[in-house]
Amino acid sequence: MKIAKLELFKVPPRWLFLKMTTDDGLVGWGEPVCEGKADSVAAAVKELGDQLIGHSATDVEDAFQQMYRTSFYRGGPILTSAISGIEQAMWDIKGKALGVPVYDLLGGKCRDRIEVYRWIGGDHPRDTGNEAKVAASQGYKAVKMNGTDELRWIDTYDKLEATVERVAAIQEAVPGMRIAVDFHGRVHKTMAKQLIHMLEPYHLMFIEEPVLCENEDEFLEFARGSYTPIATGERNFTRWGFKHMLTRGGVDIVQPDVSHCGGILEARKIAAMAEAFDVSVALHCPLGPIALASCLQVDFCSPNAFIQEQSAGIHYNAGYDILNYLNNPEVFQWKDGYCDLMTLPGLGVDINEAYVREMAAKGHDWHNPIWRDSDGVIAEW
Repeated sequence: MKIAKLELFKVPPRWLFLKMTTDDGLVGWGEPVCEGKADSVAAAVKELGDQLIGHSATDVEDAFQQMYRTSFYRGGPILTSAISGIEQAMWDIKGKALGVPVYDLLGGKCRDRIEVYRWIGGDHPRDTGNEAKVAASQGYKAVKMNGTDELRWIDTYDKLEATVERVAAIQEAVPGMRIAVDFHGRVHKTMAKQLIHMLEPYHLMFIEEPVLCENEDEFLEFARGSYTPIATGERNFTRWGFKHMLTRGGVDIVQPDVSHCGGILEARKIAAMAEAFDVSVALHCPLGPIALASCLQVDFCSPNAFIQEQSAGIHYNAGYDILNYLNNPEVFQWKDGYCDLMTLPGLGVDINEAYVREMAAKGHDWHNPIWRDSDGVIAEW
C-alpha cells in the first residue's frame, strides 16, 4: 500500500485540505494549514509530498522522520503544518485499511466522551452575555472569549476593566458557565500581571497565552502570583517546542494544535510528556472538520486531555460551517456539551468530496488583520 497521489484543496473560510490516494485506491484526508499562510503550506506539502510518492502509506513514524529530519532546517509553522496534514492523511488510510479508529492504533480509548467548548465574541469581544446564553441553549457548559482589544505595552486601566466586565456579564447571564479567557498574546507582561489579578475572583477555567510563547519565562511568575490555570502552546511545534515549557514549569495546560505541531502521533507524544509533569491537555482547534477529527482521535486515547476546542459558531467561519464538508455531520452533534466516542475507521469523518471541489473553485485569500495601537505602532492581533 504505497502513496500514489496527493491533491490539495484551498477551501473557505480559511482552510487547506489534503486528499492522499494509495496505489490500491484507498483515500485519506488531512488538514495541513497555517492560518493566513495556506499557499506557503501548500508549497511545503508539494515539496514534501513529491518525496513520499511510493512510500508505504502506513509507515507513519518513518514518514515523519523523513519529512522532519532530512530537511536540514527543521520546525516552524509552515513545515510542521505541512507535515501535520500529510501525517493525518496517513493515519486516516491506516485506520481505514485495518478497519479501526485511529485511537485504537495509539493504545486504545481511555474515555467514552470528551467535553467540547465554543468561542463567543469575535476579535473584538462585545456582547458576551447574550452569546453565552446562545451557547448554553446549544448545550455547552464551557466557552472561550478573546480578552482584550489591542493593547499597548503599558496601556490604560479602563481596557482591563472592560475585560472584567465582559467576564462578569457571562457569569450573570449563565451562572455556572465555565469561562476561558484568551489573552491571545496581545497583552504584554506588565499589563498581563494586572489583568490576571483582576480576573481571579471569577475562577476562570484557564487563561490562554497570557503573553507570547517566546516569553514563556514569565509563565512561572504568573503561576506563583495567581491560582488561575495558565494554558498555552498553539504556537509551539513538535515535542521539542514543548520540552522547555514543561521542564521550566508555570504552565497548567498545554495546547498543541494537531494541524501545526507535527500531526496526530506528535500531539500524542506531547500529551504523554505533559502527563509526566502532571499537566493537562486542551488541544487547539479553531480549524476545519479534518483537524477536529484528528484532535478527537488524540483526546480519546490521552487521559490528561480534558476539553476540546472546536470551531462551530466561531466568527471566522461565518457562512462555511464545518458540517457542510461532511457526508456524516452527525459525528459532530454534541450531547450536553460532550462529543461521544467516535467509532468509524480512520479519522471517522466522511468528507463530501464534491462539496470540497465546489468550494475549492471558490477558494479563499484569508489573512489575519493587521492592528496598530493608537500611536501607530504595530499591535499583536
